[in-house]
Amino acid sequence: MASTAFTKQLAGYGLTTAHILYRLPDHPGILQTYVWQDYDLAPRFPELNDFLAFWRRELDGPLHSVRVAHQGLIRPAEFNAVDGIVTLH
Repeated sequence: MASTAFTKQLAGYGLTTAHILYRLPDHPGILQTYVWQDYDLAPRFPELNDFLAFWRRELDGPLHSVRVAHQGLIRPAEFNAVDGIVTLH
């Protein structure tokens, strides 16, 4: 049986990393960082949006900014035709 991560990748999900800056509830002038990583679908990012909605609803630290990086891990193989023979000794 395949893992859920591999199944998601086959369905088009890619590895998404979000760098979240938020303000401390007791000291709003101080920013704290949090890194979130999961498999998600670009460009809508439903998993990340669900997590951010949970954050806004349940946690006290207001969000300052979110930077997102996304990489599809399974993609068509690259093939380059090569003319000639290479011999290694």
